[in-house]
Amino acid sequence: MLHTRTTPGDRRRTFREALASGRLLRIPGAVNPYSARLIQDAGFDAVYLSGAVLAADLGLPDIGLTTATEIADRARQITRVTDLPALVDADTGFGEPMNAARTLQLMEDAGLAGLHLEDQVNPKRCGHLDGKRVVPREEMTRRLRAAVDARRDPDFLLMARTDARVVEGLDAAIGRAKAYVDAGADAIFPEALADEAEFEAFRNAVDVPLLANMTEFGKGPLLDTRTLEDLGYNIALYPVTLFRLAMGAVEDGLRTLAAEGTQEPLLERMQSRSRLYEVLGYEQYAAFDSAVFDFTLPPGT
Repeated sequence: MLHTRTTPGDRRRTFREALASGRLLRIPGAVNPYSARLIQDAGFDAVYLSGAVLAADLGLPDIGLTTATEIADRARQITRVTDLPALVDADTGFGEPMNAARTLQLMEDAGLAGLHLEDQVNPKRCGHLDGKRVVPREEMTRRLRAAVDARRDPDFLLMARTDARVVEGLDAAIGRAKAYVDAGADAIFPEALADEAEFEAFRNAVDVPLLANMTEFGKGPLLDTRTLEDLGYNIALYPVTLFRLAMGAVEDGLRTLAAEGTQEPLLERMQSRSRLYEVLGYEQYAAFDSAVFDFTLPPGT
């Protein structure tokens, strides 16, 4: 049936080992639990839950309007159906350092393999919008130390994201990243780097796993996996790719349906009923139900 067969601890150890392997991990962002299963079936390394995607799915802009509990609820839905490790966008931790501590524990309880906290002011803005502001370095280190102190499973990955490149410049962003590692961050997510040379400079300066955010229509280039491997990055993140593809297809389908008065021209673009049933495991559910329904106690018990 469609559920995970691994424990959160298993998935956290798997994620840690993969990061330590030196190979590039490819992590698409899920739109929903069903797409998380498709990500697993397609052979990717992990699943990502983007704050921007969750906000858009709720009909909200990515400006800090979603809550920690909304994200944890969606995370639980995703970790229920996939054996892949899942990494979540925990924004700023949703408040003061104590809020960041509680957020980390909520995400641990949701079965995730890790999260990232960022150094924007609270409430935050999308990392590729203009007008971002970052908190002082010392305030972000307090967030991270609170999260480290609250962590119960040492295998749960705590990643620090810095948005300082656009606000303070590359050197300041690198300096922040080093301070965040000293405060207990296991990995670094440098947001909105401008070009390949900046990705290289970050890799040369920071000696922990690095995430490359390959988001579309943003401030940075879309580097391919070979380039990222050569640069020594550990994660290639595609946070909103599937959401954009899906919503583009929805809009196109609605236009066709309105113009043609039938969905007939769209059939070849759709996932078939048989594939839907295969992904959802209809046969396994039916077999399980039949086994339970037909069960009888042995004589004399």
